[in-house]
Amino acid sequence: MTDQAISIIGCGFVADLYLRSFALYPGVRIAGVYDVDRARAEAFARHWSLPVHASLSELLAGHPKDGVILNLTNPKAHVDVIAECLQAGHHVFSEKPMTLAFDDTARLMVLAQDRGVQLASAPSSVLGEAAQTLGHAVRHGIVEAPRLVYAELDDGFIPHAPVKDWRAPSGAPWPYEDEFQVGCTLEHAGYYLSWLIAIFGPVRTVVAASAEVIPDKLGVADCAADVSVATLFFHSGLVARLTCSIVAPHNHRIQVIGDNGVAQIDKAWDNAAPVRFKKRFVLRRRLLEHPIGRRVRLSGPTHPKVKRLGAAAMNFALGPVEMLEAIREGRQSRLAGDYALHLTEVTLAIQAAGEETGAQKMHTTCEGMEPMPWAR
Repeated sequence: MTDQAISIIGCGFVADLYLRSFALYPGVRIAGVYDVDRARAEAFARHWSLPVHASLSELLAGHPKDGVILNLTNPKAHVDVIAECLQAGHHVFSEKPMTLAFDDTARLMVLAQDRGVQLASAPSSVLGEAAQTLGHAVRHGIVEAPRLVYAELDDGFIPHAPVKDWRAPSGAPWPYEDEFQVGCTLEHAGYYLSWLIAIFGPVRTVVAASAEVIPDKLGVADCAADVSVATLFFHSGLVARLTCSIVAPHNHRIQVIGDNGVAQIDKAWDNAAPVRFKKRFVLRRRLLEHPIGRRVRLSGPTHPKVKRLGAAAMNFALGPVEMLEAIREGRQSRLAGDYALHLTEVTLAIQAAGEETGAQKMHTTCEGMEPMPWAR
């Protein structure tokens, strides 16, 4: 990859996860960083030896048009920050959730189109080895006739975890107040929802419910739901159940259930997590799945891996780097446009579902995602 630039807005906890991933790509240059908290920006820039900007306008003025601006700000600031970047004629890759309201995302997509730039959304793990291997297993009939998916993104009883002690390498605290107020569905559902949309195409109908079952989380007011359960009906005919919580015991398993067995991954936040296919068979008049299964592997090299840090072993740079490649090649990023809009609509539908919401028809759609070249 030739030298291509990324500028970063927002120097909080997640920014460190991106920087340790960008270190794997010598052709990517961090042009500069900015944060409304000047002290935070300077601490981050000092830790990673990066240039720091005094204002957002200064960053935008100096950012190259063929680069990508990485928006890592507080979710409540996303709309204004993204809009300003797009107005300035820059491509934007935003941390999730892109916005907190679907109409805002739709308006930003129109603005991006009008300005002739791309707007893409995290998470990037859909471009990772585990997700791409799972897609390969489906496309090549290792899992025959997928019928049902069970996917869990339960993180344990987080309000009892020592969240106030969690720090990024540059010193930024884990933003537990924001996490509780935005909610685990908007923060985490995309990790598996993005995989499902990429592999099986768009969602037709969402039937979901969400609730706040822990009313007092470390004194944080106005918290969002801390558990959601969704049944997703895909245009392809697939049905999926997706759970998110910061209450139930940790479980990040996904199972794709087909006519001949089950493909399973146990770690959503590990790009190198093994994909195992558990063939179904009859033994002594009992119907069983193989207890261990065979590992599904791709034939060649995939992408750079990062070492585990905390709960994750994810290369956060996969999305921004793919976007840089798309810009250079004159195509749309896999994580931009209709895909990002549809992912946002489905996620927000799950988040907003209460006791009596009922079925929600989706108004957006998208194409299934083109697999990465090494996963075809």
